[in-house]
Amino acid sequence: MIVTVTPNPALDLTWHVDRIVPGGTHRADTGVARAGGKGLNVARVAHAQGAPVRALATAGGPTGDEFAAELAASGVPHELIAVQGATRRSIALVDAHLGDTTIVNERGLNPAPAEWDALKEAVRRSLDTAPARSRRPVLVLSGSLPPGAPADLLPALIGLGREAGAAVIADTSGPALLSAADAGATVLKPNAAELAEATGIADPVAGACELLHRGASLVLLSRGADGMLAVTSDVIVRARLAEPLAGNPTGAGDAAVAACAVLLARGEKDPSVLLRRATAWSAAAVLMPLAGEIHPSWPDLEAGVLVDSPSLTALHRVPWSARPVPVVPGKDPR
Repeated sequence: MIVTVTPNPALDLTWHVDRIVPGGTHRADTGVARAGGKGLNVARVAHAQGAPVRALATAGGPTGDEFAAELAASGVPHELIAVQGATRRSIALVDAHLGDTTIVNERGLNPAPAEWDALKEAVRRSLDTAPARSRRPVLVLSGSLPPGAPADLLPALIGLGREAGAAVIADTSGPALLSAADAGATVLKPNAAELAEATGIADPVAGACELLHRGASLVLLSRGADGMLAVTSDVIVRARLAEPLAGNPTGAGDAAVAACAVLLARGEKDPSVLLRRATAWSAAAVLMPLAGEIHPSWPDLEAGVLVDSPSLTALHRVPWSARPVPVVPGKDPR
């Protein structure tokens, strides 16, 4: 069973435009509104791939009503905690000409202490009722925290996961990333900018090691065109596609977390296996117009993922994107 928690959910609004012109007026076809937030994107991907999931989030106000209705229609098993504050909105403008996406995220409103307590209770209950056939429950904590959220919220949620014997994946940023490491999250999934900002360390491997020293077991690090790294106390593994893909990267990191969660729930622990699947699902998400989905071609993408375990000196000396691309049998190396 995979239990996802989205502490700062959003009603995601997406519009596709021909080209974004600063200061200009733009026309678009009718946009798409979806119940969003990183944890819900993880749950959507895992559910679509047949994994048992339960998505937990808060919802409030008129946007919360629309959020709840869309999530109910999605078929993803979930529980929403009613809160007084209105659910925030996230706006994505997809530029067809440039092939990139501009995002505006509202910060969100902090729930009351009793509302946070209700969310914690929902987490405890969901982990306690995980199906017996699950090899190991997985608790996924994804996304930002609303301004003013209790400093002990993330450690408390991680503690609930550990008490239940669950693997805990945290995908967050800023001080919360360090807090999650200190609380002993099993897996942390920052990108390079988030890691540098949180640790104050520019070197990605050194930054990942800081999180390991604080208490994490595995760091999955997104590095853009240079792919992803998996760093543990014993090994460093890197993976990427032979060529980067153009598309909508909004849910790519969430798809990587979903891949890790699904494999951990099945009992898989090998960092290389986790990294290869995470890289493939992340790439497959880029090919989809909306976050929370992956392209059905992901098995082919996974077959073409390039994986190696470089030495520290090789990793620091030459960016992998500047190296010759290894030839994968049966695959075009271009």
